[in-house]
Amino acid sequence: MPTPPPPAADRRRWIALAVVLTAAFMDLVDATIVNIAVPSIQRDTGASFGAIQWITAGYALAFAVGLITGGRLGDIHGRRRLFLLGMGGFTVASALCGVAADPGMLIAARVLQGAMAALMVPQVLAIIHVTFPAHERGKVFGMFGAVIGLGAVCGPLIGALLTQWDILGLQWRPIFLINLPVGIAGIVLGRRFITESRAPKALRLDLGGTVLVALALLMVLYPLTQGREMGWPVWGFVSMAASPLVFAVFVRYERAKARRDGSPLVELSLFRLRTFVAGAGVQLTFGALSGLFFLVWTLCMQLGLGWSPLRAGLTGVPFSLACSAAAGISVQQLVPRFGRKVMQAGALIMLSGVLLYIVAAGRYGTELTSWQLAPALLLMGGGMGLIVAPITDAVLSEVPAEHSGSASGVFNTTSQLGMAFGLGLSSVAFFGVLDGAAGRDPRAAVVEATVTSLWWVAAGLVVIFLLLFLLPGTARTARTAGEADRPAVAEGEHEAPDADRVMVH
Repeated sequence: MPTPPPPAADRRRWIALAVVLTAAFMDLVDATIVNIAVPSIQRDTGASFGAIQWITAGYALAFAVGLITGGRLGDIHGRRRLFLLGMGGFTVASALCGVAADPGMLIAARVLQGAMAALMVPQVLAIIHVTFPAHERGKVFGMFGAVIGLGAVCGPLIGALLTQWDILGLQWRPIFLINLPVGIAGIVLGRRFITESRAPKALRLDLGGTVLVALALLMVLYPLTQGREMGWPVWGFVSMAASPLVFAVFVRYERAKARRDGSPLVELSLFRLRTFVAGAGVQLTFGALSGLFFLVWTLCMQLGLGWSPLRAGLTGVPFSLACSAAAGISVQQLVPRFGRKVMQAGALIMLSGVLLYIVAAGRYGTELTSWQLAPALLLMGGGMGLIVAPITDAVLSEVPAEHSGSASGVFNTTSQLGMAFGLGLSSVAFFGVLDGAAGRDPRAAVVEATVTSLWWVAAGLVVIFLLLFLLPGTARTARTAGEADRPAVAEGEHEAPDADRVMVH
């Protein structure tokens, strides 16, 4: 039996755990808290719908682009150092969001916030890995899962309460300012109690690959998000059409980088694996559906149905609870027995919830109530939980052990990119319908646009159902018995929380 640590060391590591779990909770809440405050932000700042999309998509895009690089920086320069740097930057960015004088400043601060989260979040499980021995990690990861579930439920409620209370007449601003005392306390305690660690053989940075992939994504997302307000100019279509060329340059660069020093941003050999490609497709599509649905749903409840932020937040509780419960059951009981069929059942259950939502919205229109939405939300949340919890292990099951870190980083980045694409897609699926309904009852137009967006979500779920046929039919695991004691690699150590991030978003 391993020798128990001295009482002082034991106390220090549990305080360190509390610090990193608080940081993870803060990031998760901040990612979900904004949607519920979107109507208040729009009224106060006069933000256009395009700006509203960037306030949410800017965070997701910056987080996605910087995620793998942030993990490698922790491996190279120290996880404690990068964690504290990320938390400090996240706190400063939160303050800038809270005092933003116009939509442009708020968007810039949100992009900075996402970039700082990309430095902070990859270090969380890496710090846990090096702080706790293998025989204790099961209990610690269980606590981490509880924090994730709590964040899923609390994020929208905290946002709703802070917006509804209008503290000191600040309206939506406290949803960001609340991070200041939490962040400052985390930095002070983290400096004292978190032990520094580095990877024994860290991969090098790939800043060139990061720049290329960011450029290729912006060439699609910017015209997709802003094109509607600009009248869909020709340059926007040219930019989107040229984006695949930049991706091709990125692929060539990554191959050269792999030959030169073996540290590409993306391990291209992963895309020769059918299961990985299918899983990445599921993750990308699911992220897009999440980004589209949660933004549209929030706008529908407050602008279309006229509900208060608090009522909108409480209406989402059945969704969050069903999602968390189904996620736990799927991993622990269902997937070991039924394998891939559990995720496919989740897609069909979620699809039935979307169709039920469409029927309810079509029947009751602007008179729709929270109780009438509850059955649809329970089905949607339950179906989502059956997919997002087991998908990571199912996809990584056939990835070679030497590429597991890279595969995990790419897989989790894909979900964030999907979210940014989904928010951009709302220009067509939601706001484009509103433009066509000019002169009609604005509340009814919002409900109609929501129904149109839900049909997009339904189509995406059919695609997910079909892609899941390419995954292994029986339950497998990507972890071997000896993997518990492998060196912590930051970009591979955040598999579980980022799978849950999709659920939360």
